[in-house]
Amino acid sequence: MKYFILVLGCQMNNSDAERIETVLNGLGYKKTGKEKDADLIVAVACSVRQAAIDRIHGKVRNWQREKQKRKLVTVLTGCVLATDKKKFTESFDLVFNIENLTLLPEMLHSMKETDVRERGKYLTLKPMHSSGFQALVPIMTGCNNFCAYCAVPFTRGREYSRPAEDIISEVKELVENGCKEITLLGQNVNSYGNDKKDLPNFAELLSKINDIPGDFWIRYITSHPKDMSQDLIKKFVQCSKVCGYLHLPLQAGSSEVLKNMNRNYTYEHYKNLIERVRAVKPNIAISTDIIVGFPGETIEQFEDTMEAFKDLKYDMAYIAQYSPRSGTKAASFDDNVDKKEKKRRLKVLTEILAGTALEKNKKYVGQTEKVLAEKFEKGLLFGHTDSFKLVAISGGSKEYVGNFVQVIITDNNPWALEGTMV
Repeated sequence: MKYFILVLGCQMNNSDAERIETVLNGLGYKKTGKEKDADLIVAVACSVRQAAIDRIHGKVRNWQREKQKRKLVTVLTGCVLATDKKKFTESFDLVFNIENLTLLPEMLHSMKETDVRERGKYLTLKPMHSSGFQALVPIMTGCNNFCAYCAVPFTRGREYSRPAEDIISEVKELVENGCKEITLLGQNVNSYGNDKKDLPNFAELLSKINDIPGDFWIRYITSHPKDMSQDLIKKFVQCSKVCGYLHLPLQAGSSEVLKNMNRNYTYEHYKNLIERVRAVKPNIAISTDIIVGFPGETIEQFEDTMEAFKDLKYDMAYIAQYSPRSGTKAASFDDNVDKKEKKRRLKVLTEILAGTALEKNKKYVGQTEKVLAEKFEKGLLFGHTDSFKLVAISGGSKEYVGNFVQVIITDNNPWALEGTMV
């Protein structure tokens, strides 16, 4: 029996898929990279954007046609809103909450979802990491923030922090087995430990992980601006293994739009955070998330975001056009910015970003950078610096994949660097 996993959305879903593999392998299934060879297909859904849900609807139609030709079982999990779940229950053999992953063997037997919810238990499963040198390590799940546009609190529930000793043990084992890059995951890592009195805060957890012996990098995602403390900012210099890269979502440059989004901070607060981070770590690379065309966003308010891009000079930004998600507060708002205008705003911000990113990347030319080589393709090594700059490297070979290499940067564009092995 073979299985195929379709993963949509964020790194948390990718991490969940690695734990799904553990369960299915334990049942004697074998993984395949081809849908057509699978007896069991598991879709790990993302409800953040409608496009991801639409993609599953398209896949379901194909799988239903395939079921007419042969025996095929289809399963859905991940981030699934109640309204989507109701629709998908009719077209999938099994739809289950990812929190109940440890009970998947029983559910596959009965083809019924259990009513029991095992909060956080599935995170105790040892994942089948897809890489031997890079690992995603969830430190928490859920979110308490209820941003007006976001489905996560409705699909993942309230915040649940893993025991610190479990996280540290997992990272220690990964490093002992040769892992070079650990990415700590959470919908809001900055609030780690807030739900339990006996846990360290996130800054303290970083220090504990940094103290683990070995040559490895620590990354984390995602941070919420309202919870970023000065103690956490200081870890960029106090913890030698924490990478010089911060992803800090802004979402909009207008404080009024941020208020409507229920982000619980102003643009001024956000800008002050960036200034404090750069005061501690001047050469840090910073990226962000932005939503254009949020309901009610005027031209003038969008221009505030334009000015924010010019002022803050991001290294990278992930820009999305607003799409309503059922059950969220913003779904009741008038989606009054048309698609053409949303596309225009995305293009404008991308052009500003290209200019600032190019200037940032120019500064790397002539420098020697430590790079984690991730793949060898068409005669070139590809990897990232600790500041998460993608580098195409000449003079290497596939034997270097999974190792740190020294690279002289020779050229750049807004989105990547080029270099030669030292």
